[in-house]
Parts: sequence; structure tokens; C-alpha cells
Amino acid sequence: MMDTSPSSQETLPRRWCHLRKVLERSGPFCHPGFEPSSEILNFIMSSCKILIIGAGGLGCELLKNLALMGFKEIHVIDMDTIDLSNLNRQFLFRRKDIGLPKAEVAAKFINTRIPGCNVTPHFNKIQDFDEDFYRQFHIVVCGLDSVVARRWINGMLLSLLSYDETGEIEQSSLIPMIDGGTEGFKGNARVILPGMSACVDCTLDLFPPQVVYPLCTIANTPRLPEHCIEYVKLIQWPKENPFDTGIDGDDPAHINWIYEKASERANQFNIQGMTYRLVQGVVKNIIPAVASTNAVIASACTTEVFKIATSCCMPLNNYMVFNDVDGIYTYTYEAEKKSDCLACSQKAKTLEIKSGNMKLQELIDFLSENPAYQMKSPGITSYVGGKNRTLYLPTVASIEEKTRDNLKKSLLELGLQNGSEIMVADVTSPNTMIFVLKMLDCKENMIIG
Repeated sequence: MMDTSPSSQETLPRRWCHLRKVLERSGPFCHPGFEPSSEILNFIMSSCKILIIGAGGLGCELLKNLALMGFKEIHVIDMDTIDLSNLNRQFLFRRKDIGLPKAEVAAKFINTRIPGCNVTPHFNKIQDFDEDFYRQFHIVVCGLDSVVARRWINGMLLSLLSYDETGEIEQSSLIPMIDGGTEGFKGNARVILPGMSACVDCTLDLFPPQVVYPLCTIANTPRLPEHCIEYVKLIQWPKENPFDTGIDGDDPAHINWIYEKASERANQFNIQGMTYRLVQGVVKNIIPAVASTNAVIASACTTEVFKIATSCCMPLNNYMVFNDVDGIYTYTYEAEKKSDCLACSQKAKTLEIKSGNMKLQELIDFLSENPAYQMKSPGITSYVGGKNRTLYLPTVASIEEKTRDNLKKSLLELGLQNGSEIMVADVTSPNTMIFVLKMLDCKENMIIG
């Protein structure tokens, strides 16, 4: 609730005079639908609900910027706890906060420092919330370090879209997403209008490829601390299975175990430079963050939130890159929407494979390694003869064990043929994707349905 006391009414005009100048008069760069009004500022300060995903380097900057700009109803989601290495750039945290949830500490700091601001923290994964939770927000802002998480929230916002009888998107169901990302001295900010502009999956090829170290070097002749970390990650972990689960890069117990084992191997080969932070970076594939880059990208994202919330100016169309490695360089361009995008296309998805003799394991590898899909741990269900059958599900131990033998079987042996439907579930999307198989070696017409 806004403070309407006399003292507040006196200070409000002075504090927000810079915003009033923008919102209460027209200009050459305004959105065509913009109507100057004093009520716009009231909307920002009382009704507009913003969701920030991530309370790390970008998230701290976003929280500070949006709160100081007048947005008062803010929610923040983050599943991490504060580590010593965070303190050099995540300025909402102090040494006494180490080990506490980032979202809760960040929210408390902002609520205390900026009276009237109401930041609600969620110490959770984004996957813990359903459609009703996300539907309550006007704008979603991402400050993530994970491509998987970006793709998941992208899929969630797409699933919230409603269409009218003509197939047009109902504007009331559209929740814009502002996405920021940084890699050292490079960064980007983008505006995504789900279903209308290019989504995250439309531009998967823009994300940098993961560094891959040769297995022979990792196993026999390690020369770098990264080689030792990869050895523990790829060879020792599967053998010893210390936690009876896969590696979770956000679990300190997992990172500590890898750090200890990698340090032992580094000592055996007289390799220097092993640190806990390096282990975390290799396991999570993180490039060290730079505070100044975070500040620039967060300011760009905050500006886009303000423009979309108020219509005072045309928003970014739709991708801005920033580079200050040598001097300062920015470039803006329009990323194009893919007509056959895995996430946002309304067309039936066709999955082309060379032969029905392809093994199920080969199909899973194809979905994981192909740049167009980049899945992480796909589970596959078939739909044949009007019945669903689980072919492989890696996320549930009991089902994984029962379906493991299917990995060695060909698609034909599993009852699939040209035109068969398969349902694929993966951590990169909240929705199950349906594909129609097209076997390129099959001369028969495809059987749809």
C-alpha cells in the first residue's frame, strides 16, 4: 500500500520528479498507445507485480534498480545460499549472511533500506511453482546463469498463452520476459514477447558451446586442474555414486566431494591451482562474473521493464549485446522468430531420423547433442495403437531400471514406425513435447496419428 500521509505527499513529487517528466507528457519516442497520465506512476507503485528470477550478481542489481525506480510489488526466486565468493559483487549480502538463502536475505535488505517496497522471497526452484503462480505477474525478469532454467521459464510463459477463435494471442494472457545474461566482460539484454517475438529456444545457437576436454587426456595425462575436476565428474562419481543421485552443481555437499577428490588427483600429478570456486565453475559451466558488466546489463533490463510497464517508450526490438573487453561496444538487432521453433511454434513437430534401426540410446543422444534440441535428460513415451508406453524415464530410479534395456533396442523393435508419435519430457521445458517420427529410409507414406 502507498503511504498517503501528508509528509509522503510532500516528498513524493520531488523524489519522483524525473519519472513524472517522462510519464506525464508525450514525446517523439513514445509507444503509439501511450497516454500521458499521473495514474501511470500510481500503477507502478501500487499494482504492477514484477517477478525477478535469480538473486545473484544480476538479481541484486535488478532488485535495487526496480525498487529505487518505484516498483513496490516484487517477488524474487532463488534456490541458492550465499557463499563467500559472492560477496565481491552481490552487494546485498554481508559476511554474516553466508549460508543463508539469497532470496530471503536480498528481500530483507531491500525492504529495510527502501521503505514502502514489498519484496517477497521464494527460496525455491522455479519448477516448484505452477501456472497460477506465474500468471499473477505483469512482467518476468531473468537474471539466471543457467540455459536450462531460461528454457524452462520460457516454456512456462508460452504455456500461459490463450488464443482466440482466429488463432490470435489474447493480449491479457501475454506476460513479457526481460532476460539478461553476462559472461565476464560481455553481456546481453533481450525483450521476449511470448508467442510474438523470438523466444529463448528460437535462438539456442547463440549460447556458447560447452567446453569439452578429451577423455584420453582426462584419464591418462591431466595437465590442468579442470582435467582433474572432469575426471572426478565423469569417471569417479559414476563409480562411487556418493550420494545415490546425479551431480547437483547447487548442492555444497556435492561440490565439496568433487573438490576433495579432484584435489587428491591434482596432487598426484603435481597440478596447481585447484580451488573450490574453480570446481563450482567447471561443474556448472560458469564463467566468472564481473560486477561492472552486471550493473550495465541490469540497468538495461530495468529500463526495458519500465518501458513495457508504462508504454512511455518503444521497447527494445529485441536483442542488445554489450562488450567492454576492448573499449565499450553495444549493438542492437532483431532476433527472428523461428517458424519451426521447438518451444513457440504452433506447427506439428517432425523429428527426422535416418533409420528405424536407430537404437533408443542413439535417439536420446541425438536429442541431447543436436543444436536444435539441446536436451539434458530426455524421457521418451510412445503412442502406438492408441496406447501410451514408457520407453525410457531417467528421472525416476525404479522406472529407469525397468526401462534401461530399451536403450539397446531399435525403434522398430520398440514398435515405432514412420509416422509414429513419441512424447518427450525434459528438464528444459515444463511441457511434454510431441514429435512425429519421419524415418528417412522409409519409402512408405507417413502415418500421422
